[in-house]
Amino acid sequence: MRTRFATVAFVLVGCAPLSSPPPPIEPAAASVPPPAPPALPTAAVHVQVLALNDFHGNLEPPRGHDGSVVAEGGEHIPAGGAAYLAAQVERLRARNPNTVVVSAGDLTGASPLVSNLFQDEPTVLVMNRIGLDFEGVGNHEFDRGLRELLRLQSGGSRTASPGLLPVADAAFAGAHFQYLAANVFDTDRKTVFPAYGIKEIGGVKVAFIGLTLEGTPGVTGKEAIRGLTFGNEAGTANALLPELRQLGVAATVLLVHQGGFQGKGGSFNSCHDLTGPLLPVLHALDPAFRVVVTAHTHQAYNCQVDGRVVTSAGSFGRLVTAIDLTIDPVHGALQEVHAENVAVTHDLTPNADVAEMVRRYEALAAPVTQKVVGYQRGTLTREPKAASCETPLGDVIADAQLAATRKSGAVLALMNPGGVRTDLVARYSPLEIGS
Repeated sequence: MRTRFATVAFVLVGCAPLSSPPPPIEPAAASVPPPAPPALPTAAVHVQVLALNDFHGNLEPPRGHDGSVVAEGGEHIPAGGAAYLAAQVERLRARNPNTVVVSAGDLTGASPLVSNLFQDEPTVLVMNRIGLDFEGVGNHEFDRGLRELLRLQSGGSRTASPGLLPVADAAFAGAHFQYLAANVFDTDRKTVFPAYGIKEIGGVKVAFIGLTLEGTPGVTGKEAIRGLTFGNEAGTANALLPELRQLGVAATVLLVHQGGFQGKGGSFNSCHDLTGPLLPVLHALDPAFRVVVTAHTHQAYNCQVDGRVVTSAGSFGRLVTAIDLTIDPVHGALQEVHAENVAVTHDLTPNADVAEMVRRYEALAAPVTQKVVGYQRGTLTREPKAASCETPLGDVIADAQLAATRKSGAVLALMNPGGVRTDLVARYSPLEIGS
């Protein structure tokens, strides 16, 4: 037993090194795997687009014929006003945090006095508060020229002009939203505003292309658009598709300042016999464009044309179009689209901040808006007479133009219906004005 133990001891000693004892063995470092790439969402992503068009600076609720919208069944619902619009947007936004707010043009221009007297700065500030993201530029936004439109985008002091009132704030900061105009080019063939904007929501990219009325040169003063060219709406949009695909855009919404007309008897959510200059634009678009927000004609409709959803929210902030996009994030594809025009009704609690902004500008404009320049015995509307484009208010304007120029030799005065922007609503009875 001893020998066996000694031999074992010898063997153990013989295996030991003859040099100094080895340093202690450090434990092996734990291997750290590289960070995993972020997981792509697999469930459908729901994006809500809230769209308006042709707001035209209507901060106060519009009056008369323009103060309501026609619901199913022919009911006229009082609607509009910036404080109510802000409340409706806020209510709809609460349904889906993935919300983008857009406009398809003519946010400003041809505006009532409360906005117009301050060069439409009040409207831009109100839209900042509402949370507008993108404005596809309309033809009326060029009424005061590109330089002024660039100022509305970026801010800065406005040039003093006869008839305009002093600004309410020391400095105008400009729009928080982005103007878009893919088909408006300067003399260097560069777009005067970005062609599109992209929002990444829930891991998917949604693009918004702004397309200005190609026919803007025919309805705008030459000096206001000198040096600018206006490209074809559909051709411009189609040419952008490869670029957007390369950027990984899953869905694209077109903001087109062109529109159509419903047949008689339609409501703000119907689409009866859609006609008008919008249709050739729609037919020329690539089938990849499945959502088109339209404008310009001040009509309300909710249509399916050539397999795409086509909407318009009327005018003056009386409607908001709520468009729900269902997007497959795995394949980066738009699966479903649903749209609904929602009335900006007066049973909503008006947004207090926006209401206060409007009141402030109303007070500043009061020296002009409250000045009595004449009386009328009844309301003069721009509602066309049966089977003609002639309107009572248009007749009055043409008569006034003829009376003012007759001494200069004028024998005829004409007034186009589109130039009559609103009704003149009688506020007092004839007895109250002593006639």
